[in-house]
Amino acid sequence: MPRRTYTAVEVDAAVARLEDPQRMLHATEIVTHAAPSLARVLDGALADGGWYGSAHEELLLRASAESDPTERLAAIRALVDEQTRVGMLVGVAVGFELAGELAGTEQTMTKES
Repeated sequence: MPRRTYTAVEVDAAVARLEDPQRMLHATEIVTHAAPSLARVLDGALADGGWYGSAHEELLLRASAESDPTERLAAIRALVDEQTRVGMLVGVAVGFELAGELAGTEQTMTKES
């Protein structure tokens, strides 16, 4: 099954529609239900991508060993910010793939009906 590609304009419009809180109610319910499984997928994707390998451990050690409390706090904040960005990007990729899987399931179920 060929995958549909999206333009930046289409993605921007879709993101703007997601700003409506009512649109997110069902998604929130589904994600809450699937959270344990999604967490395993996200953890696996982060591990497979090397995001939490030896380089990450080194950054953790360096940040925690910083003797100056101000510098330690700045290093920890930078690390948390980076982890948040990476987690969000990988999470979006997982969500994007999940949407494709669901669309494929929907098409299969329609053909079987």
